Amino acid sequence: MRKIYLAFIPVTILIMAACSKDVFKSYDKRIMGGTWELYDISSVGVGSRYSPAFYNGWFTFEESGRATYTNQAGEVYEGSWDIRKDYQQDNLTQSLFITVINFQTQDVLSEYFDDMQFTGTDRFKAFINSGTRTYTCKFKR
Repeated sequence: MRKIYLAFIPVTILIMAACSKDVFKSYDKRIMGGTWELYDISSVGVGSRYSPAFYNGWFTFEESGRATYTNQAGEVYEGSWDIRKDYQQDNLTQSLFITVINFQTQDVLSEYFDDMQFTGTDRFKAFINSGTRTYTCKFKR
């Protein structure tokens, strides 16, 4: 029986070494650095349709709170981002708020994602609740 336990020690060390330390970082730290692509939006539920402000495009989130969004047409928007924590009973939700403007066209885009969840080191989902319909926006680095 003792040999079985000793065999698990190298396996456990290998698994721990391979795991990312991002799990221990705050969402603010995890979202900064690199470019995030919004690559998919899906909706579930009934009721009227909501038109999300952002569609496929690329985001850069800086430590200073500045955000850059580039849509598929190559138009560049600049503005700010913020993650807000909210405890409802025992559940923690982390909301993402993004507001950007295209200074060429004076077009303003703003979205409040009710919750966000990291699904890996380089992926997260952000959710928009609109009545009985929920929109899931998928991001990848």
